[in-house]
Amino acid sequence: MNETPVYKVGYAALAGRPNVGKSSLMNCFLNQKLAIVSPRPQTTRHRILGIMNGPDHQVILMDTPGLMEPQYLLQEAMAKTAVSAFGEADIVLLLLEATGINADDERVIEAVTQTGLPVLLVINKIDLVDRRTLLPLMQQLHEQGLYREIIPISALKRDGIEALQRTVITHMPAGEPFYPPDMITDEPERFFVSELIREKIFLQYGQEIPYATAVIIEEFKERPGRKDYINADVYVERSSQKAILIGKNGRALKRLGQSARQDIEEMLDRPVFLDLNVKVGKKWRRDPRMMKRLGY
Repeated sequence: MNETPVYKVGYAALAGRPNVGKSSLMNCFLNQKLAIVSPRPQTTRHRILGIMNGPDHQVILMDTPGLMEPQYLLQEAMAKTAVSAFGEADIVLLLLEATGINADDERVIEAVTQTGLPVLLVINKIDLVDRRTLLPLMQQLHEQGLYREIIPISALKRDGIEALQRTVITHMPAGEPFYPPDMITDEPERFFVSELIREKIFLQYGQEIPYATAVIIEEFKERPGRKDYINADVYVERSSQKAILIGKNGRALKRLGQSARQDIEEMLDRPVFLDLNVKVGKKWRRDPRMMKRLGY
């Protein structure tokens, strides 16, 4: 007699310090870009839920902001978002870099292992090291006795992703799916539009500008037979930052709008008219009222 396959379903929180590749890993799992990425740390500010569906599983991935010591109110909110994901999770995927472990990693390891949740240790960016240096690192981590399994990967090269997916599914509890099988996230389109604009700001501007910037979608109109209309406000903290964001004769803002619009149209699979406005929200990262208005 053939046994009925066991359906696995559960929540997996992605954890680690900033810029270890959590968002890139989520995008690999889903085979599409859901979470924004940039070479700079602290790009992710929200918990982003991505749903990996298969015939015998549904794994709900939670990408979270990087764990760090908060320096201001926005970072405190980001830290609370990351920690709150542990309360929903069945398992934690703890990401470290193959290039080595620093003091920030040690603090993250302590915070994650204290949750009491099963932890899969994911060593990312193995494409950056000689494989001969990887084994001693894995042995060192294995001797800590804190992890269910240790899996080396490169999210950038998609090396080891399938093995990691199989491991995650194995550790999920049996159950019934929580979401429809064609659903990949619980966030609305306008959330991802604002995230794509933020991503382009991280990629286009240097210094403090990306960290002092927030994006809110004021209007999102679907117009059958015409381009969708999207009105987005980009907030910065100072007038000098506003001038940099706009650029001479508005050229920098125009370049930002063109770049963001291309990705937005690709995501929505339809043409859009993107109207960007730059506003000053004085010290918004330290103002609880402004942060609430901006969705933090």
